[in-house]
Amino acid sequence: MKKKILISSFDLAIGGVERSLIGLLNHIDYSRYDVDLMLFKQEGEFLPLLPSGPNLLPEVPQYTTFRKSISQIVKEGNYSIGFSRLLAKTLSSIHGKVKRVDEPGYLTIQYGWELTNPFLPKLNIEYDAAIGFLWPHHFIGQKVKAKKRIGWIHTDYSNIYLNPDIEKRMWDKVDDIVAVSEECSKTFLNHFPDCTKKTTVIENILSSQFVRQQADEDVTGEIKTNPGRTILLTVGRLSHAKGLDNAIKACRKLINDGYDIEWHVVGYGSHETELKNLINELDLHNRFFLLGKKVNPYPYIKACDIYVQPSRYEGKAVTIREAQILGKPVVLTNFPTAKSQAQDGVDALITPLNIEGIVNGIKGLIDNKQLRERLISNTREKDYGNEKEVEKLYKLIEA
Repeated sequence: MKKKILISSFDLAIGGVERSLIGLLNHIDYSRYDVDLMLFKQEGEFLPLLPSGPNLLPEVPQYTTFRKSISQIVKEGNYSIGFSRLLAKTLSSIHGKVKRVDEPGYLTIQYGWELTNPFLPKLNIEYDAAIGFLWPHHFIGQKVKAKKRIGWIHTDYSNIYLNPDIEKRMWDKVDDIVAVSEECSKTFLNHFPDCTKKTTVIENILSSQFVRQQADEDVTGEIKTNPGRTILLTVGRLSHAKGLDNAIKACRKLINDGYDIEWHVVGYGSHETELKNLINELDLHNRFFLLGKKVNPYPYIKACDIYVQPSRYEGKAVTIREAQILGKPVVLTNFPTAKSQAQDGVDALITPLNIEGIVNGIKGLIDNKQLRERLISNTREKDYGNEKEVEKLYKLIEA
């Protein structure tokens, strides 16, 4: 008899976590498992990419509120949830100021779940395993009947601030914890060493064949090649974590130093206006381009000469692996989990996490043709596909 599994996440908007979820859903053996998928909001550009295997559960109105503003929640009559969210915003702001937190967003999410929890309904289905694919995991921990609860970590815990008491209570209700990289696991366990025995690593599942197939679309209308000009590309959310402000400043310095480059960014996010202002301030409107949302980023990666990941921190940057699959030389900053992503000088260049580091890494690949070709050759020889990672999940479910 097939085991019954629940997988939950917020939605399928464009993002690395969401792309990883699609990868997992494409590789589960549905002859062994009956899978329900719970999306709190059934929206997002990746929704058409859902495979036929999982059963998409109907939306539950109270859970859709996590993708809505407080005013919209109140207008829809969810007064208790709206008040709880307002209180969460206030408490997280105060907590953030007291602790001098640069980005209190994670605190806001924590308090939001903690305070709205009493007003969220339980799911009246019993499962052999409930998997929370996106933090936080109050839903699988308290609202689902399951013999086993598995919660995913996609974040570098050394670069975020959380209320440790709320976080500990949440993880105490989870049986197994999955980190997407060894470094991601390490930074988490530095904060919660008591969770060591129940933490394991399962990398984001990625099919090399799928990436190459999807990369054939023609994007020359958006990325035009000029003779002698080097095309740089970054894929990621327009956020502080991705370091795109440093990328813009590095672009200005490279051009000032005589390098004929053009930098494109695929992605969207809350820092778009800030980044556009910086582009205009540094007079880069014809050299640094924000291309916006793209359901399929692979043709853009294929069209570039060098892929750059200027992040301040990452859990596991799927885009780096995708660029390597497409045979691109990669420059990435030395964020805490960088060495779990690539081997410096073998299949990427890992540079100091600052503007000078980004500049020097790009210069190194432009100036040193032999180094560039060696990185390209090494990426083409290596098999980055890891479809067998799903077997690790089966072991957790069956244990």
